[in-house]
This record gives sequence, C-alpha cells and structure tokens, in this order.
Amino acid sequence: MPSSNSSRTPAAFQSKRGAAGWIRLFYRQRQLQTMALLGVAWILIFNYIPMYGILIAFKNFSIIKPVSEAPWVGFEHFRAFLEDENLLSVIRNTLGMSLLKLVIGFPLPILFALFLNELRSVRFKKTVQTISYLPHFLSWVILGGILSTWLADTGLINKLLEGLGILREPVAYLAEPAYFWGIVVSTDIWKELGWSAIIYLAAMAGVSPELYEAATMDGAGRFQKMWAITLPSIKGTITILFILAISGVLNSNFDQILVLRNSLNESASNVVDVYVYQMGIANSRFSYATAVGLIKSVIALGLLLGANYVTKRFNQTSLF
Repeated sequence: MPSSNSSRTPAAFQSKRGAAGWIRLFYRQRQLQTMALLGVAWILIFNYIPMYGILIAFKNFSIIKPVSEAPWVGFEHFRAFLEDENLLSVIRNTLGMSLLKLVIGFPLPILFALFLNELRSVRFKKTVQTISYLPHFLSWVILGGILSTWLADTGLINKLLEGLGILREPVAYLAEPAYFWGIVVSTDIWKELGWSAIIYLAAMAGVSPELYEAATMDGAGRFQKMWAITLPSIKGTITILFILAISGVLNSNFDQILVLRNSLNESASNVVDVYVYQMGIANSRFSYATAVGLIKSVIALGLLLGANYVTKRFNQTSLF
C-alpha cells in the first residue's frame, strides 16, 4: 500500500520547496528587503491609499461630515470647471509656461552636458558642474526672496541695466504680467540646468572610449563625434526623459509660481495648480478642486500614453 507521502504531487512539492527558498532568500537579504518594503509602504500610504479621496470629486463634500455621508452630484463639478470664466486664462498660462520650459529648458541640459563632457581639465569640469547644480539645493522660498529683491525697481537687475545704458528708468518686473512667463522660464532653467545635466553625463560615461578613438583615427572633430557618437549613445535616456516631460506639461512648478506671483501679475500667473490651491484651500471648495485635479491627472495620463506610443513607434524606445 503506498505511503501517504506518495500522494503529494510534484507540483505541490515544487511549490513548497519554492516558498521555502523564497523565505531563505528573503532572510539572507533581510536588510535590503526591509529598505525596499519601507519604500513600498511609503508609496502605498502616500500615493495609493489617498486615492480614495477621488470620490470627493463626484460628491458635494463638506469638512464637517465624512466622505461616505456626502451626497452624490455626479459630474457637476467637472461641468462647473468647464464653464468657468477663468478656464481659458488658466489653461493658457499653464500650457504657455510649460511648453516654453519644454522647448527651451529640455534641450539645454543636453547641450550643457555635451560641452561639459568635452572638457579635458577634470578640476575645471568639477568646478563648473558644482556651481551649475548648486541652485537646485535651494528651495523656491529662498530663491523667491532673492529674485524678488533682484527684480525690484531698486534691485540688482535694474541697477545693472541702468548702468549699462539699456534702461533709462527702473522697471518693476514682478509687477508686469508681460515679463512673468520669461522670469519663470529663465529662473527654472537657471535652478535646474546643472542638476538635469547629471543624468546625461552619467549616460555619456557609459559610452565606449573605443568609439571615440576610432572616430579620431578617421579624422572626426569634436562636434562630429558629439553628433555621430555621443548623441546616438544617449538617445534612450533622452527619449525616456522626454516622455516624462510631456506627461508633466500641465505641471507648472507650484512652489515657484506661488512665491513669484502677486495681485499685479495674476493675469499671467494663474495656472492650474494655483487655481486648485485657491479653490480648495482658500475657498474651501474641496469637491470642485478635487475635480479639477482629477481632470489634470487624466490628461497627464493620456499625454504619457500618447508620448510613449509615438516614441515606441518611431524611436523603438519607450517606458513600457
């Protein structure tokens, strides 16, 4: 008569053996696994669990009652936003500044990294790199105060331009809506140029030196090697970052806008993020603000999928 152990199927035996192997592997890597689990827990707590609050967009939520007791209103808040008189100005300001940052700010770190990679003096290269990414570590609260002082009618910029004979009388730049987009784009590039270039420099470090040596033997100059070797070698990195930049085109750097805007430049500084903040926090219209934020997230998801599809079809490189 066969023993009871013979009744176990090979699949069950392999499953039990595999589970024991995973447990042993987890124990051997317990320090690394603990660090990874903390990251997963952080994502779950701060990214996925709060998604329950999306229900507020479809309800008439009041802070004095729980979400479950709020009455359903369907798409009323979405319709109210699409009929809002501020819709066009908010979209225009958001897309205007974001597209300028994309067109001007995206290729500049690539060019900066290309020229920085060509420097032969290691000490000079490190010095330039350190100076360029130092502003990244300063918050926009600090930089906002510095820029407000520099751009005032008695500030450094006016004094410098008057000294050079470019201006005859001072200009209060932050009080003029016409200058606001340029200020936002230029200061964002100044702050993030060096930091953004680090990723491209890391990608360039992986390019085989033999390719440059072969190109040198063929008589190629520095610009020819940058165009024919360096850029194609980091094409994948550029593509991935471009996809992410496209998906974030509706993000207008809330911190930067908030510290630089005022009542005088409001017509040029009222973007989606600031509008959501005003509606949700200042005016306590939580459901309406959630609906606007949800519209923005859905559009961002569509942009991400669209950019990923286009780059995958024409460049054979994508996020997924």
